[in-house]
Amino acid sequence: MVRQSRVFACQSCGQIHPRWAGRCDGCGEWNTLVEEVVEGPAASAKGRARGKAGGLELVGLHGTEKPAPRLSTGIDELDRALGGGIVPGSAMLLGGDPGIGKSTLTLQAAAALSAGGKRVVYVSGEESVSQIRLRAARLGIGEGEAGRLELAVSSQVEEILGGIRADGMPALLIIDSIQTMQVTDMESAPGSVSQLRAASHRLIQFAKRHSMAVLLIGHVTKDGQIAGPRVLEHMVDTVLYFEGESSLQFRILRAVKNRFGPANEIGVFEMREAGLVPVGNPSALFLGARDEAVAGTVVFAGIEGSRPLLVEIQALVAPSPLATPRRAVVGWDNNRLAMLLAVLEARCGLVMSGRDVYLNVAGGLRVQEPAADLAVAAALVSSLVDRPLAAGTVLFGEIGLAGEVRAVSRRDARLKEAEKLGFSRAITPRRSEEGGRGTVEQVELSRLNGLVELV
Repeated sequence: MVRQSRVFACQSCGQIHPRWAGRCDGCGEWNTLVEEVVEGPAASAKGRARGKAGGLELVGLHGTEKPAPRLSTGIDELDRALGGGIVPGSAMLLGGDPGIGKSTLTLQAAAALSAGGKRVVYVSGEESVSQIRLRAARLGIGEGEAGRLELAVSSQVEEILGGIRADGMPALLIIDSIQTMQVTDMESAPGSVSQLRAASHRLIQFAKRHSMAVLLIGHVTKDGQIAGPRVLEHMVDTVLYFEGESSLQFRILRAVKNRFGPANEIGVFEMREAGLVPVGNPSALFLGARDEAVAGTVVFAGIEGSRPLLVEIQALVAPSPLATPRRAVVGWDNNRLAMLLAVLEARCGLVMSGRDVYLNVAGGLRVQEPAADLAVAAALVSSLVDRPLAAGTVLFGEIGLAGEVRAVSRRDARLKEAEKLGFSRAITPRRSEEGGRGTVEQVELSRLNGLVELV
């Protein structure tokens, strides 16, 4: 008989405690310890005995079998974020804020795959079949477009795998959501750490044994992280996050982990009444509302994943009536803004200490690369002196603490994207070697003082 023991698991980080406490020692969160039942040493011994009896089959690194081709979802931006399509047998995890469009995107992808002749099974633990059909009707998915798309409502992992095994293997299994799934031989409630770990493990192992791709939709916490233990993200092959404000029409699908493609790749979508529409040229979309040069606004030539992307950075510097001036940042790193303000004051002689500073990346995009330093500095200086940069100018470059402007990667790709959208001038770091110049006039800087003089 399997022996069981009771422990207390943190619902935030997954750390196990032998007894209840008000505060988790691992993550420091309060009131997150929940009692759970785990299998004891007897079950582990049986598992080790079965493993020894079965033996281990070893193979060489190179074999004669060719990998199965990727499955195209029919949505270009989703395929781009996945690295070229769905790899058979892979496990994917999709997270995002409520109402951001996770279920909408997966239903659109499932319908597109099934229209191409692939069998797709969509299992929901949150909605009924009639509710899913209502969403499909709102998205304009007709009966002819969802030929081999099959729906089911269940929260029992054994029931789901048993039904799939009886009917044959689909190309893709969608679970909406993993927090509602439950393994029947565990007493803890759905959504707990042990249930999330066990349910995900069984679904992923089943998918890999039968070369079936599985997509798990996950809830997120108030901090924007996928709810549950961190091990959940280590178990899957690809982790996708939906970014963007629900009040804005733009949605960014970012691959923060991908074993079969480049990490940090993004797909850009526009939310409309008929669902999510892929955006093939996101630079033009992010700059669509930019009519003329305004003080405090500049265009940054960035790189997101493998694609160049132009976005508008807005800054407002104003006198502060407060003893401690405000620093409000949307779409960029708050600590990096504090560093840039200190460099501008110490190396360029600009007074920033008594002023409120507001910084915004237009369109809801979050910029993470340090190449945006030069553009942010230009926006701050432009707002401070109330002078706009010349129209048709883009910027990129990293700024060091000594006030030097450092080179960044993929310079030519940034310039080509700017040239494609009609920009004629670029303020860049000094290049270390000769390369293609193109038609864009380049103003090369080695020190931040040169940018202040230009503005």
